[in-house]
Amino acid sequence: MSTYVISDIHGQYDMFMELLDKIKLKETDTIYILGDVLDRGPHPIKTLRKLMEMPNAICMVGNHEFMALECLEFLMKEITDKSIEELDETMLDNLVTWQYNGSKTTIDEFRKLDTEGQMGVIDFIKELLIYEEVSVGDKDYLLVHAGLGNYSPQKDIEDYSLHELIWTRADYDVQYFEDTYVITGHTPTQMIKDNPDPGFIFRRNNHIAIDCGASYPGGRLAAICLDTGEEYYSAPAVI
Repeated sequence: MSTYVISDIHGQYDMFMELLDKIKLKETDTIYILGDVLDRGPHPIKTLRKLMEMPNAICMVGNHEFMALECLEFLMKEITDKSIEELDETMLDNLVTWQYNGSKTTIDEFRKLDTEGQMGVIDFIKELLIYEEVSVGDKDYLLVHAGLGNYSPQKDIEDYSLHELIWTRADYDVQYFEDTYVITGHTPTQMIKDNPDPGFIFRRNNHIAIDCGASYPGGRLAAICLDTGEEYYSAPAVI
């Protein structure tokens, strides 16, 4: 029984399957997905539906799932005069923001599903966790998509807003907790200042950053085993 963590798959289904093969995931293992399964890569919905079939996968929401949830039910509607009238300024802004952040592949695959399949995807996204606290061996971990925005040592995890947990990037120069490791995705390790090994898992100040830029040229999909600390990587992306 081992525990693994992956984040920011971004539609890279083949990378995901390669990584599952490398870690030799067993039914008795647990795998946590820290959000951003959707958008950018070629098969976001295929990847999400694979996770829906995996009883040992525990999935959390990323900002891309949140953007999708704001728009998908509207996109299920038949285009009529009435539906166009319902396209208010807020919905239009949501659609534009999501499009800017790589929604095309998600929408293309979503539209190929029948109504039952589409509702299954929406219902699954609605049930995603926001964060998870995990203990493995003698170590404690906080798993969350982006970080703890507006961090304060006086705040409990319940005091953070959804935006602070799935949008605001972690501050890797600040150690949030003395005895808890915070594992995040969201920020590709290629973007972390003073990172000596961009594109690989980054550790500093009890942070473990595991978004290795799978949707960028030369990026990878990464997994970490919490039992051993061992790191696993897909082949670099060719985009």
